[in-house]
Amino acid sequence: MSAKKIAYYALTSKGHAIVSRLAAKLGGTVYASRRLEAEGAAPFDSLSELISATFNTFDAHVFVAAAGIAVRCIAPHLQSKETDPAVVCLDQEGQYAISLLAGHLGGANELATQCARVLGGQPVITTATDSAGVLSIDMLAQSRGLVIADIDRVKYVNMALLEGLRVQLYDPEDWLGLAWDMSFEGVGRVEDWNASHPGIWVTWHDDCPQGALCLHPRMLHLGVGCRLGVSKEEILDHVHAVFKAKGLALKSIASLGSVEAKRHEAGLLEAAYTFGVDPVFYSTKQLASIDVPTPSDMVLAHMNVPSVAEASALLAAHGGKLLVTKEKTSTVTLAVARARCD
Repeated sequence: MSAKKIAYYALTSKGHAIVSRLAAKLGGTVYASRRLEAEGAAPFDSLSELISATFNTFDAHVFVAAAGIAVRCIAPHLQSKETDPAVVCLDQEGQYAISLLAGHLGGANELATQCARVLGGQPVITTATDSAGVLSIDMLAQSRGLVIADIDRVKYVNMALLEGLRVQLYDPEDWLGLAWDMSFEGVGRVEDWNASHPGIWVTWHDDCPQGALCLHPRMLHLGVGCRLGVSKEEILDHVHAVFKAKGLALKSIASLGSVEAKRHEAGLLEAAYTFGVDPVFYSTKQLASIDVPTPSDMVLAHMNVPSVAEASALLAAHGGKLLVTKEKTSTVTLAVARARCD
């Protein structure tokens, strides 16, 4: 949590002393009521107006104030448990650090624990799985780098675990590391899936059965070649079409790579942003070092390298396997490689 951007809010002198101690240990920005004339703090007149400006610019928020004050300030800005920042509320003595919002995915439970440790207080964690000492699937998925397809499905699996029920699990590559856990019942095929029972389906394919909590490992690497001035929509349309035809999961996209000469192509950069990945660009020397199944004389003539799409995908996959050899439209060439599981 210390690597994240944290904002601290103090309304009183005691509160300022507390957040100053926390910021010194955990890092972050301190805000204090202007009337305090607090040294080292950014002053504010209206807390609610300040939160309107800071809520989505910080990863976490720590209030030394009544919980009701914090709730009223953050309420207009709440969106979803996937995107909301962590919120922790402390009392004026620093005795209790309450995880108020985004306990799991946002990291508020961890932050509350850290705040309590710094102050010698007690963290107050109210998420059911933590209180019961039961595995939290959303936290486990996050720690393993898995993308949750539908966050609303998490509650059904977590509730089943809380009630001591066995949960179906399809995870042939053991991304979750739960093959040993007797709380889960292994399922090997879609045909064996019981849609009326809670379960988890881990896959980089587009094959998730109805009712399952689907988790996607980011392991599919896109190699993209494109014409000058190509639009984001042309790239996205081609990727979507190829993934649909091949039965691949878009949420498993891990990177988008191309040749260095395309570094400033706006459409390429925007497409990478849409998929939530950073674009990667390779020199012609790097690309030329990769053996590809379908080199092109035309690409060699224009880019001075026999392959852009396939070579980029394979480079990004670090020794993985090419799943989709290059497929072209009039403006976009796409190849897809799968990273190794080990």
